[in-house]
Amino acid sequence: MLQGKIYIIGAGPGDVEYLTIRGQQLLSRAEVLVYDALVDDRLLHLVPTNCQKFNVGKRGGSPSTPQAEINQLLVEQCQQSKQVVRLKSGDPFIFGRSSEEIQALIAAGCLFEVVPGISSALAAPLLAGIPLTDPVLSSCFAILTAHQPEELDWDALARIDTLVILMGGRHLEVIVHQLQRYGRSPQTAIAVIRACGRPQQQVWIGTLGDIVEQTAGVSLSPVVIVVGEVVGLRNYLSLGMLEREFQVQVSNQSQLATQVLKGKTVLVTRSADQSSQFRELLQQEGAEVIEMPTLVITPPSSWDALDHAIANLADFDWLILTSTNGVDYFFERLLVQGKDTRALAGVKIAVVGKKTAASLKQHSLQPDFIPPNFVADSLIEHFPEPLSDKKVLFPRVETGGREVLVKELSDRSARVVEVAAYQSSCPTAISPVVLNALQKRNIDIITFASSKTVQNFYQLLEQALKTDRDSSINSLLEGIGIASIGPQTSKTCHQLFGRVDVEAEEYTLEGLTQAVVKWVTALKMEN
Repeated sequence: MLQGKIYIIGAGPGDVEYLTIRGQQLLSRAEVLVYDALVDDRLLHLVPTNCQKFNVGKRGGSPSTPQAEINQLLVEQCQQSKQVVRLKSGDPFIFGRSSEEIQALIAAGCLFEVVPGISSALAAPLLAGIPLTDPVLSSCFAILTAHQPEELDWDALARIDTLVILMGGRHLEVIVHQLQRYGRSPQTAIAVIRACGRPQQQVWIGTLGDIVEQTAGVSLSPVVIVVGEVVGLRNYLSLGMLEREFQVQVSNQSQLATQVLKGKTVLVTRSADQSSQFRELLQQEGAEVIEMPTLVITPPSSWDALDHAIANLADFDWLILTSTNGVDYFFERLLVQGKDTRALAGVKIAVVGKKTAASLKQHSLQPDFIPPNFVADSLIEHFPEPLSDKKVLFPRVETGGREVLVKELSDRSARVVEVAAYQSSCPTAISPVVLNALQKRNIDIITFASSKTVQNFYQLLEQALKTDRDSSINSLLEGIGIASIGPQTSKTCHQLFGRVDVEAEEYTLEGLTQAVVKWVTALKMEN
C-alpha cells in the first residue's frame, strides 16, 4: 500500500496562473485537499473529482479552523495512506504557519514535502511596477505582518529603506501613525495594493499624509502595503505595465461584449478524470459551467492480452489509438513491462483526434497518420496505405466500444489484434447538485462528447427518477439544448432523447464549443 504523504504547497499570490508547475502536478493527483480561503477558486478544479476537500478558512477577520484542528486533520488523513495537498496562499514559509503543521507531522511520523510558492510580498510590488531595491533609493527591504501592530518595533522599522507590510488593511491608520511618530516624513511615498495578481487588482499611490483619506471606506483585504521612496519609481518603470493593463481592460470589455454564452449555464458530461479544457473553452465564451462525471475509467479486468501484444510489438505494422485513455494506459503498461518508446521502432502509429495526438506527443512521439475528420470512420476512408496483410494492434476499451472500426479493418484484409487497455463504467449515482439544477430548470445546454456519456447520463437520470412518478427524462430535459460532438454521439442522443439540437462541424471540443455559440447566437437573433 502506498504510504501517505502531505504536500504543503504555496498557491501563489492569487491568480491560478501563478501556481508552480510542481504544485499543479501534485494537485492533479491529490486524494485530499486542505485549503485556505485566500486562493483562486479555479485551483479547486485542478484536483480529481473524487478528491476530498476541506476548507479551513484562514481569511483575516473571518471564522477559521483552529490551527490545532488543522494539524490533527493533516495527521489523520496521512495516517489513512492518503496523498494530501495542504494548499496555502503565497509561499508556505512566509507567515503561513507551516512550521506548526510540520512539527505535528514530524511528531506523528508523517512524510511531507514543502513546495514553494510566489509570495504576495514579492509579487504585489512587482505587479504594481514597484521595485523593492534600487542602488540609490533602497539598499534593503523588510517584510512584516501588521496583524498585531502593537507588537512591532516601529522605531527600528521606520529606519529601513523599504517596508512590505502584509495583513495591514485594517490597521493602515495605525501603520501610518507609528511610522510618522518614529521619524518618517508625511511625504514618504506609500502604495496600497489590493488583490494583487487578480483581474480586480487595485493600486492606490499616495503619501503617509494622505493615504488613509484616499482609501477611506474601502475594504482593503487582501492587501500588500509598500512604504518607501521606491514607490515613486512606479511612474517611470510601470509605463509598459500600465499600458498593458489598459489593453487588458479594453480586451476584457470587448470580450464581455462578445461573450455569447453569458447568462447561459452549460452542463458538461465527461469522464471522472477529464481535464478542465472544455470548461475553460466555454467559460471564455461567458458560460457558467457545471461538470458531471458520467464515465469512470479504470484498468481492464486483465492485462494479459495487452502484455502479450507489447512483448511482440515487432510483429505489428500499425498501432491504432482512438482515445487519450488508450494512449495513457498503453504507455503506462509499456513502462511496467520494462520497455519505452524505442520498442515501437518500425511500428507506424495512427491516431483519431487532436486530443489523442496531443496525448501521444507527451510521450515524445508524432503520429504517422491522423484522419482529417477526427472520427474512426474517417481513419479507414483515408488510410495512407493498403491494409492487406498488415498486422494492426488496437488497444481499446474492454466493453461497450464501437465495432465498426475493427470490421472495416478486417474487411480490408488487415489482421487486427484487439486488446483491452482500459475499462469505462458508469458512476454509481448522479450528482445531487446536477439533479437539483435540472429539476429547478437552471441548465440551458447539456453537452456530450461520446455515445458512452449519453448512455450513462440517461442511465443515471433513469435511476434517479425511479421514485419520482411525476417526472420523466424527456419532461426533465424539456427546453434544454442537447449538444453533440459528432454523428455517432448524435445518433445515440436521437435513440435515447429523440432529438439533438446542436452538432459540431469539427468533431473536437473546440468544434463543439463553436457549435454551441453558433446555436445560441441564432436563438438570440430569432428572439
